[in-house]
Amino acid sequence: MSLQDQFTQALADSKNLPERPDNMTLLKIYALFKQGSAGDATGDRPGITDFVGRAKFDAWAALTGTTKEAAMQDYVDLINGLKD
Repeated sequence: MSLQDQFTQALADSKNLPERPDNMTLLKIYALFKQGSAGDATGDRPGITDFVGRAKFDAWAALTGTTKEAAMQDYVDLINGLKD
């Protein structure tokens, strides 16, 4: 199975995890997904009153420089770890 296929499967699996991950893990899932699908963070950082948007952007921006392939593999590994 190709990495892209594994990534797509992990995306589907992420919607059916046995229990909801904690907020820090959710941010990591989001950041790895964005980095794996879109690359480095783009756009303006959300304003100080948008706590969720700002946290998501910061988590994604922290992965700047990570290749799409590495982010995709980390995403697959993280989701597979949460399924167990």
